[in-house]
Formats: sequence, C-alpha cells, structure tokens
Amino acid sequence: MENLIQRFLRYVTYDTQSKPKNHHCPSSAGQKVFAQALYEELLELGLSDVTIDSHSYVMAKLKSNVDYPVPAIGFIAHMDTSPDASGKHVVPQIVENYQGGDIALGKGDEVLSPIQYPELHQLHGKNLITTDGNTLLGADNKAGIAEIITAIEMLIADPSIPHGDICIGFTPDEEIGRGANHFDVEKFGAEWAYTIDGGPVGELEYENFHAATAEVICHGVSVHPGTAKGKMVNAMHIASRFVLMMPEEETPQNTEGYEGFFHLSSACMGVAKSQLDYILRDFEREGLAARKAFMQQKVDELNKQLSKGSVELVINDSYANMKEMVEPHPHIIELAKVSMEHCGVEPLIKPIRGGTDGARLSFMGLPCPNIFTGGYNFHGIHEFITIEGMEQAVSVIVTVAEKTALHYKQ
Repeated sequence: MENLIQRFLRYVTYDTQSKPKNHHCPSSAGQKVFAQALYEELLELGLSDVTIDSHSYVMAKLKSNVDYPVPAIGFIAHMDTSPDASGKHVVPQIVENYQGGDIALGKGDEVLSPIQYPELHQLHGKNLITTDGNTLLGADNKAGIAEIITAIEMLIADPSIPHGDICIGFTPDEEIGRGANHFDVEKFGAEWAYTIDGGPVGELEYENFHAATAEVICHGVSVHPGTAKGKMVNAMHIASRFVLMMPEEETPQNTEGYEGFFHLSSACMGVAKSQLDYILRDFEREGLAARKAFMQQKVDELNKQLSKGSVELVINDSYANMKEMVEPHPHIIELAKVSMEHCGVEPLIKPIRGGTDGARLSFMGLPCPNIFTGGYNFHGIHEFITIEGMEQAVSVIVTVAEKTALHYKQ
C-alpha cells in the first residue's frame, strides 16, 4: 500500500475534466496526457499487452500465475473528471485522524461540515483527503485507477497469491456518457469485469438507471422591444411555462432509492429560441417509457395553449439498466461479496442512481458491476476520500483476483 497515496496524489494533478461540447474523443487534451503517463507506468510495471489507442483508451494485462484454466477478469476505471467543477490546479490536503467538526478547506472560508455531510460523523479516526475548496478532488475516478494499479503491483510483488489473467482498462469521457463508445471488448479479453468507480466503503452495485436525454426547444419571435407589441413571442416565457408543468416532487432533490426523476440539467435562453435540457431516469424500462410519454403530453398541452410560438421535444436514449445483463451471472456478484467479507468489509448492495461505463459495457457483452473506491461527494468542491477506504478497495481487488482463481481450481 505504500505507493497508493503518492500515486493518487500524483494523478489528481492532471487536469482531465471532460468537455461535453467537444465531440472528439477524448474531449480534452489533459486526458491524452494522463493516458500517456498511465501507459508508460504500466509498461514500467512489466505488464503484457500494454496499449494506448488513438482515442486514449489504455489497456494492459497481468498474465495468470496458475497452471489451470481461470476465466480472465477485468478491472476498469475512467480518467476524466466531471464538468460540474474545475479539475485544474487541484490542491489536495490530508486531514489526519479526523475527530469531528468542520474541516477548513484551504485558506478561504469554505468548510467541509458534518452538518451538511452527516456521513462525516461515521469517519472519526480516519485519515481524509479533501480539496482546498477551489476544485473537485478527482477521486472520481483517479482513486479507482490508483487502486487498480496498486493492486496489480501487489499481485506482482507476491506471486504466492494465485490469479488468472487480469485485464486492466482505463477509459476517457465517462463523465459525459461516452466512456464505452470506443471500448474494444474483444481486445480487452475479459469474461467479466468490475468498474472501480463507486463511493463509500462496501458499495457493490449492479443496478443502474435506464437513462435518456430530452431537449425541449421553444420557438418564439424576436422583435425590437420598442416595437414589440403584438409581434414579439418570447421563447423564454414559453420555456418557463413548461418548467412549471413538470412535477417538482419528481426531481433529484426530492427522490432517492429506486425512485426515478426528471432533471433540468441546463438551459440556453433567448427570445427567439430557448432550449431546456433534461435528463430522464428510471430503474424500469416501462417507467422510462412513461416519463418520455409524460413529457410529450406536456409539450402537446403547451402547444395547444399557445396562440403564438411553439414547442418541440427531442428524446434520445443514453444507457440501460445493467441488471438485465449481470443477474444471469450471479457468480460475478458472489465473488465480489465474498471478497469484501474476507477483507472485513460489509457489502452494501444498492442501485446506482446514475450510470457507469459498466452499464453500457454490460450490454456490449462484458458484464460489469461496480465496486467502491472509498470516496464521497463526487463532482464538487466538497469531494473527499478516506485513505483507509482506498486501502480496503485495493485489498478487495486483490482478493477478487485470488478468489476467482481458487474458485476455478480443480
């Protein structure tokens, strides 16, 4: 474990924030730089089949050290950080032996408070890595990368731990929903895999939302305001009417567990044209279909109410619930559960209220549940992770490799 934290602290210095408006892959230059650094690090570790492709997907393999057939398994993490907060000039700080109360972030007035984040009450005595209050930390998902490489390093250092072929994959642009776009499942070579991209210790997830995006495009007429009477149709007013037609109780801030939602994620407003960007989420296919139909119904209703101007709706599917593809292979989940328990970690099986690369990869023929990293509050300046949680994630990865080999021993 001695290299784990230094490795992580080095990784977060790379600015790898993905750019949703850029349709190249990767969407940001920093991801290319980080991918090249990871490629060189994997070569230095002596792994086989180390590759980096034109889209900055990095893959490698640790060859089996047993003389009987074991299915190749994989571990996957993403290189980009969220567009929701800056990932440039990240300055992490280590809070040793946290004893409660507010944590000052950097030199400003920003604090990490247990009043806002009550999970801190459960972390007394732990060593925390936080931001300085100006950026996100990047534990999502550089902690996952650091944990995977450290686990591989431990397997190399201790050949007494049996394992089959271990495939490693690092992807770009997961945060903007494109992490699996150019992932070569056949080249990767695993029969199943785990994304190391979860949150607090113990998380084990193989259910996620069915997801879609919706663009509500409001058309108006722009006229100079001095001569606008009877002529101007303000598309922003139309957009505001639509927002008020949507159910407030079915928004992210008012839902949890298996409850789906409509989320107004962004808007581009103007007199002649305004666009509302929504994401739709539901754990059931029928539920997502009902949400699409509901939005279309509201668009139709609003168009009937308007004497001037119009509204149109464009919906696109994003990803589906991996449960359909993982549940037929229960041993994949069981191996993760047994490994966590062996490491003294209580498995917390819960749905992902979002998506991961694993969701799309599962439908591409690579069943791929999600395992914790030990982090909290992803996508914002209050992101943090515990050193102990990172160490436990490494232990679980190593144990999954070992338990898989022992499971298939004749």
